[in-house]
Amino acid sequence: MEKKIRILIAKPGLDGHDRGAKFIARALRDAGMEVIYTGIRQTPESIADTAIQEDVDFVGLSLLSGAHNVLFPKVVEELKKRGAEDIIVFGGGVIPEDDIPFLKKKGIQAVFTPGTSINDVIDFINDKMNGKNR
Repeated sequence: MEKKIRILIAKPGLDGHDRGAKFIARALRDAGMEVIYTGIRQTPESIADTAIQEDVDFVGLSLLSGAHNVLFPKVVEELKKRGAEDIIVFGGGVIPEDDIPFLKKKGIQAVFTPGTSINDVIDFINDKMNGKNR
């Protein structure tokens, strides 16, 4: 039996708007993936701890508050501190195009902005997973 892709969807920081994160979590679940949703107002440390405890392949971060340039890289840093740099981190939310190169340089593998097709997110995950299993 093929291992299901496991994804943690998390809302770092004080951002309380979780509609987009819940939409992504449901869509990925409906696409056959195992999804763990942490809820709102998580710290980067707690996100990293949960990702390791849940043995996930991916962490999807959602943020609308504007703190993505601080919080997204901090999650990547916390995963590295714990020896879990093999977990792929992607992000989404209201993120200015000008910030995306910085986030990618800091280890965020992809950034999905409003209007992105859910199929683009699923394709990204499947492509990364296929490369991870080689």
